Amino acid sequence: MLLTVHDIHKTYQTADGPFEVLRGIDLTLDAGETLALTGESGSGKSTLLHLIGGLDTPDQGHIHLGNQDIATLDDNGRAALRRGTVGVVFQQFNLIPSLRVADNIAFQARLAGQHDPAWDATLAEQMGLGQQLNKYPEQLSGGQQQRVAIARTLSPKPRLVLADEPTGNLDEATATAVLDLMLELVTETGAGLLMVTHSSALADRMSRRLHLRSGQVA
Repeated sequence: MLLTVHDIHKTYQTADGPFEVLRGIDLTLDAGETLALTGESGSGKSTLLHLIGGLDTPDQGHIHLGNQDIATLDDNGRAALRRGTVGVVFQQFNLIPSLRVADNIAFQARLAGQHDPAWDATLAEQMGLGQQLNKYPEQLSGGQQQRVAIARTLSPKPRLVLADEPTGNLDEATATAVLDLMLELVTETGAGLLMVTHSSALADRMSRRLHLRSGQVA
């Protein structure tokens, strides 16, 4: 088992008082498996993804990646996890404007001390970016920028890939092409993929689907 999430709770303070976003979430994910996380806006999907990615900490429960409980790590430990073991793809591309495409792709892997130029070249070619490596992000289309962001996430060969509406800013044809590449590359690396999506068509492409409603598994 790659990922085990058990009894996760998360509450945020609001102007109207405490709001419990997650109320006892359980899920599992095997290496090489893909899981779609669906639900209405406000159901807790992105919050759960951020907790699994170490971007926030739960109030209660455990998140095991292999033998490591992510929920017990300090800020430095969670940052180290995101550099190489867990890759996160956001809806926003978050590329570095001053770096060329090749350096954006390599950025995460270099931080993790896991840079493999041959693997980056493979990613660039499979993402259709082979002719774009010397360009800057502003010179690319939205679809190309998202492909760079996905390549950057996969460059360190993470064990777990988390994607938060990764095709939300793309047209249908580009979204399908990006997901095709993402699924292919995750299969090649043996990583697990957990993707938040509102699209039933995209969710149907995944191995399994988990639906959240009001902070619980529906």
